[in-house]
Amino acid sequence: MSKKILINASQLVTCSGSAAKRGKEMQELHIIEDGAVVIENGFITAVGKTKDLLPDVTDAEVIDCTGKAVLPGFVDSHTHFVFGGYRPEEFSWRLTGVSYMDIMQRGGGINATTFPTRAATLDQLKEDGRRRLSSMLSFGVTTVEGKSGYGLDRDTEVKQLVAMNELNEEQPVDIVATFMGAHAVPPEFKGRTDAYVDYIINEVLPEVSDQNLADFCDVFCEANVFDIEQSRKLLLAAKSFGMEVKLHADEIVRIGGAELAAELGAVSADHLLQASDEGIEKMAGKGVIATLLPATAFSLKEPYARARDMIDRGCAVALATDFNPGSCFTNSIPLIFALATIYMGMTIEEAITAMTINGAAALKREAQVGSIDVGKKADLILLEYPKYQFLNYHFAVNIVEKVLKEGEVVYDKNRCFAE
Repeated sequence: MSKKILINASQLVTCSGSAAKRGKEMQELHIIEDGAVVIENGFITAVGKTKDLLPDVTDAEVIDCTGKAVLPGFVDSHTHFVFGGYRPEEFSWRLTGVSYMDIMQRGGGINATTFPTRAATLDQLKEDGRRRLSSMLSFGVTTVEGKSGYGLDRDTEVKQLVAMNELNEEQPVDIVATFMGAHAVPPEFKGRTDAYVDYIINEVLPEVSDQNLADFCDVFCEANVFDIEQSRKLLLAAKSFGMEVKLHADEIVRIGGAELAAELGAVSADHLLQASDEGIEKMAGKGVIATLLPATAFSLKEPYARARDMIDRGCAVALATDFNPGSCFTNSIPLIFALATIYMGMTIEEAITAMTINGAAALKREAQVGSIDVGKKADLILLEYPKYQFLNYHFAVNIVEKVLKEGEVVYDKNRCFAE
């Protein structure tokens, strides 16, 4: 039996809870000073003060956390980390004033990643994905969502999802797969969006379901991409296959994506830069998690989502990177903390909640990860500093020293990645 005890944590930031935290609840981090955590066979079996737990623990490996804050592993609940090819020229175009939608119209954007992703082998996608996951792990991410959506045909969408499922078994970070065949309309369906939606429903969704490749279905519900009716049709079909649903909603143009998320009981609505007051209130009323992606707004030079309004209206807010090859080529968790607290009106406490228990809830994993509670996986991070406030005070710098995944040290800054 594998047994460990972490002791002397200057702050044990438990984020304790078994459900998403809404509104004022997001301030509650449930901190234990001089904290300790007992781990057995990868799961947390006791949480408390060192003086209370240490005397009763025998035959355990001791990890001394003196001078360190200890937090749950971060949950990055919105990424597109499996893809082929890169688009650095588009970043330069945007800096000269070319809009995201204009880039799509000139053949860039999502479709520019489709061709190299279709051409990539499964092994190539996995090799690149594994490298990106290692980088995420170094930032303290122990659970990540990955979306397909760069194949836009049956074989490549399946290939992306297979890559994620196989990587989930081969490296430490837990991967939650999302099918997003409705990420863009591929060239072969140009001008025939309804026909493409029917293709996804009739040809691709059944294959994804039969192979049990994804927990969620997502759609880019946006002007000139998939409208409200097309998005509703697709997501209802996904529900009929037993999948939970998400939306890229109201990112560029306000078309009612937040309202649709509430209507369908989506687990989350993501982006939400242009979400209406009515949409926000409906999401809060239906318990739809608002997953905000500040690095994307930063990269696109767009106004940030109204995190403060959403929290004050009773929403559960999650934060994620939106790591992808186009609009947001970063997986920097320190950048997310900086943007959320400096520009979006969130407190550091709310931001931590958003990256832990609320991120887990956005993936329906809140019973397993996202907080330091008895019975959950021992996914923990040790900071180089004694207080959690250093996460945004030492802004844009990675201060994660160690990462434990199911009780095993899988990253140590002092000796790079552990075997």
